[in-house]
Amino acid sequence: MRRLMLIGLGLAVMFSASLSLTGCVVVAPRPHYAATVWTPGYYAPGGVWISGHWRG
Repeated sequence: MRRLMLIGLGLAVMFSASLSLTGCVVVAPRPHYAATVWTPGYYAPGGVWISGHWRG
């Protein structure tokens, strides 16, 4: 009986340790990375080709 209790206690400790390690890690964004979007190339009015570029 004592051995069974020790095994149960060990399992409970391992389970609680694994639960404490799970979760969402939130990191603040770095200030020098501006929000940018890739704009693909397209034809502007008049048939002028505008190449793709980063737009912020």
